[in-house]
Amino acid sequence: MTQALHLLARVGGRSIAIPADLVDSVVDVTAIVPAPRAHPAVMGLAALRSRVVTVVDSWYLLGLGKAPADAERAILTVVDGHHHAIQVDALHDVLALDVEPIPAGVPLGARWAAVVTGAAEHDGEPLLIVDLAALVRTMSHAD
Repeated sequence: MTQALHLLARVGGRSIAIPADLVDSVVDVTAIVPAPRAHPAVMGLAALRSRVVTVVDSWYLLGLGKAPADAERAILTVVDGHHHAIQVDALHDVLALDVEPIPAGVPLGARWAAVVTGAAEHDGEPLLIVDLAALVRTMSHAD
């Protein structure tokens, strides 16, 4: 068991935790320009803090359908030198969590299994630890 800082969030109504070292910042994305011929999970491009970022539909990548039309909250991260805004339902606290391996026999499904690195609990609620770089890199696989 290891303890580290994590950002708590919700996506598709599910509680997740993101290692704080993967979080550049949290942002509201209100204006998205479509990116023709991009991966279906790319909602488009946005100008944030004087840079262009790729806005990513985390619901799509996790097999939860499409992002709600009113989704604005996002976690800004850098993967392979490129900025990505990962859309989420809501953002909560940053706190230290005791991270443990996923218990044997817990059915995650292929999409979640590719991005979940562990599990934790906060206030009695289970959390999946999500690796944002792994999530972004799933777009390079055939869909």
